[in-house]
Amino acid sequence: MMVAHSFPTGLIERLPQVRGRYNENVSLADVTWFRVGGAAEVVFRPADKADLVEFLQNKPEDVPVLVMGVGSNLLIRDGGLPGVVIRLGRGFAGIFCDQETVTAGAGALDVNVSLTAAEASLGGLEFLSGIPGTIGGALRMNAGAYGSEIADVLVEAEAVTPVGEIKTLTPVDMGFAYRHCGIDESWLFLSAVLKASASQKSDILAQIENIKGARESTQPVRTRTGGSTFANPANTDLKAWQLIDRAGCRGLVRGGAMVSDKHCNFLINTGEATAADLETLGEEVRRRVLEEFGVTLHWEIRRVGLHATGTSEFLEGGAA
Repeated sequence: MMVAHSFPTGLIERLPQVRGRYNENVSLADVTWFRVGGAAEVVFRPADKADLVEFLQNKPEDVPVLVMGVGSNLLIRDGGLPGVVIRLGRGFAGIFCDQETVTAGAGALDVNVSLTAAEASLGGLEFLSGIPGTIGGALRMNAGAYGSEIADVLVEAEAVTPVGEIKTLTPVDMGFAYRHCGIDESWLFLSAVLKASASQKSDILAQIENIKGARESTQPVRTRTGGSTFANPANTDLKAWQLIDRAGCRGLVRGGAMVSDKHCNFLINTGEATAADLETLGEEVRRRVLEEFGVTLHWEIRRVGLHATGTSEFLEGGAA
C-alpha cells in the first residue's frame, strides 16, 4: 500500500478567521467512495453560507479551493490536494418542500431529496434516488439516471463565485449539456430549486424502490467504486459499457483496480488499489476502445489532485 503524502503545515496561518473549522493534512481516502488518494492540505468546514462567503472574500488569491461532497464520482490522486478542500456540512443539507418545488442545499444527498419529496407527495424527482452523491455534484455534472436529468427539473440554482459573490442562475445560465454544465469550475453551488408535481405518495415510493432494485441488480453498488466511469459517447448507438465489454475489458485488472464484471462501466478498488492503479486502468480501457472502435470515451468521474510524483497531468497522456 502506498505511503500517504503529507503537506508542510502552515497554510492555516495564511487563511482568514472563520466560525467553522480548519484541519490540516486530512486523509481523503477515508471519505471517498473509492477509498484511495492522498491528503487535503487543509479541509475547511464552514459554519454556514455567510461563513463560506467571508472565507472566499478574504482568502489569499494563490490558494486553490475545491468543494467536495460525499466523495462519489471522484478520484483523488495519490499525491493529495494542495490548498483548501471545502466540505459542506449540515448547514448546507437542508431540504424544503413547497406545493410545486423542492429546495435543496448543495450538501443534501440526492436520495434524501427524492425521499423528502415523496413524503410531501411530490413526484418527478424519483430519478435522484438512483444517483450517488449530493445536489451540488448533480448540478456540476447535470447528473441523470433512469430517463431524467437535473436539466429537466431545475428551476434555479444559487452559487458563489471565487471572490464571494452570490449568483442566482437560471437553467439557461447553467449551459447544460449531457453530463455537463457550463458554469466555471471555480464557482461553488449552494442550493437548487427543483420542480416537482403532486402525486400519490405510494406511487412515488414504489418507483424509488424499483430504481433501488434495478441499481442493485445491475451495478456493483456494495463495492469500493466511484460510480459510472465514462459518459456515453454521442457518436455511436452503443453505450459506454457495451464498447468496454466488446473491447474485451470486462474484468480487466491493473494492480488493485479492476473493471467490474457485473457492470463494466464501473471501476472497482478490490482492496489494495492506489488512485494511480484506477486511473491507469481507466486510461487502458479508453485506449482499447479507441483502438477497436475509433471512439474516445470521456471520463465521467472527476480526477483531481497531484500524482505521487507531484504532477497533476496524467503520466500516460490521458485527457478529461
